[in-house]
Amino acid sequence: MRISLMTTCLVDVMAPDVARSTVLLLERLGHEVVFDERQTCCGQMHTNSGYYTEAAPVVRSFVDTFEPALEEVDAIVMPSGSCTGCVRDQHALVARHEGDAQLEERAARVAAKTYELSELLVDVLKVTDVGAYFPHSVTYHPTCHSMRFLKVGPRPLKLLRAVEGIEVKNLPSSDTCCGFGGTFSVKNDATSDAMVTDKASNVVASGAEYVVAGDASCLMNIGGKLQRTGHGSSGPRAIHLAQILASTREQPFVPADTILGRAS
Repeated sequence: MRISLMTTCLVDVMAPDVARSTVLLLERLGHEVVFDERQTCCGQMHTNSGYYTEAAPVVRSFVDTFEPALEEVDAIVMPSGSCTGCVRDQHALVARHEGDAQLEERAARVAAKTYELSELLVDVLKVTDVGAYFPHSVTYHPTCHSMRFLKVGPRPLKLLRAVEGIEVKNLPSSDTCCGFGGTFSVKNDATSDAMVTDKASNVVASGAEYVVAGDASCLMNIGGKLQRTGHGSSGPRAIHLAQILASTREQPFVPADTILGRAS
């Protein structure tokens, strides 16, 4: 298959290894990955805050980038449940809010081919065992958008449990929010901090070496809290699903000195 990668803003700036891991994984599975350098933002920050008019130019830019190439690619993949949710659920809302029927129609065509990584692997590529090797214990945090917007359900766990050498541990209160929520964590910082404090405590209680999720934003939030509460040097590390699935015996994952990990 020919797959177009949309990296997302946060991955591009804060966690580029997530994008590299996504490409490495898909190419190892025999697929061609293309990258349109015109891509910018999906507009999630604006739409989540209710700024639909301000989001409209961003949505138009996104559609202008990806819609013309739909005949040349089989799918668009985003290593982010929240950004995929924005494309699939909120772009049409923005277009309707602006009374732009043509944009709504074009956005729907793009959305129909846009998948979060675990959706692409399980539903489109029909694979759960991707040949990964990760001899560590992990606990899985299901992010809000992936769980509630996209309904990815057990797909990430199916992929994780098929990884050679891995141990998947239960995360207490796994379905509670980590408190990030984009601008929510800025506008409601005290509430957000209380939420991520609970989440970080549950991650530590799981006894896992890594906390894994499909959104770099949530991992940044949880990982940052773990570091600030004294767990950064010896406690759980934050890692994206793509990084685990890209890891093999021949090319094992090495924690990077980034917001999603620490140097070993």
